[in-house]
Amino acid sequence: MVFISSAATPVGRILLAQEGEGLVGAWLEGQRYYMAGFDPNEVKNSETPLLTQAKQWLDDYFAGKSPSPFALPLAPRGTPFRQAVWQLLCQIPYGQTVTYGQLARQMAAVCGGACPSARAVGSAVGHNPLSVIIPCHRVVGTDGCLTGYAGGLGTKARLLLHEGVRLSSDGRILSTNADPE
Repeated sequence: MVFISSAATPVGRILLAQEGEGLVGAWLEGQRYYMAGFDPNEVKNSETPLLTQAKQWLDDYFAGKSPSPFALPLAPRGTPFRQAVWQLLCQIPYGQTVTYGQLARQMAAVCGGACPSARAVGSAVGHNPLSVIIPCHRVVGTDGCLTGYAGGLGTKARLLLHEGVRLSSDGRILSTNADPE
């Protein structure tokens, strides 16, 4: 059984899902791959302690705190490759960004093999079922442009701005929290 509950956030409603003891989903309303792979007949609306904890995590995040993704028992469904990419996403600090190419090189180091393509990494990033919590919004194009986000580029920009990232009028990263003033 998958338990679900909805949370209101400054970027729209987020549907949270729990299976067993882990959080398996956090989808922005209307995002690509919304509840992908879940059977609607096996979903039940419920307010479990974990879903309440996830709502508090989101409240903390939108209050300007930087809660760790590891503060929640995350259990997203995905291939071993996707799982590895999502683990790397969890390590991107609040208010900072990385490129798809940088992630691909990190994956090569983790896997001890050939560097996967930035496109393969991008596909894994795009299928992240735990939006905001696993911070896929912190991944940008090589030139600093905002590219691809299942919840829409406007939402990606809002999340980055919320974290103190400065953007140009054409949507390029000007500076992050890690950049010297």
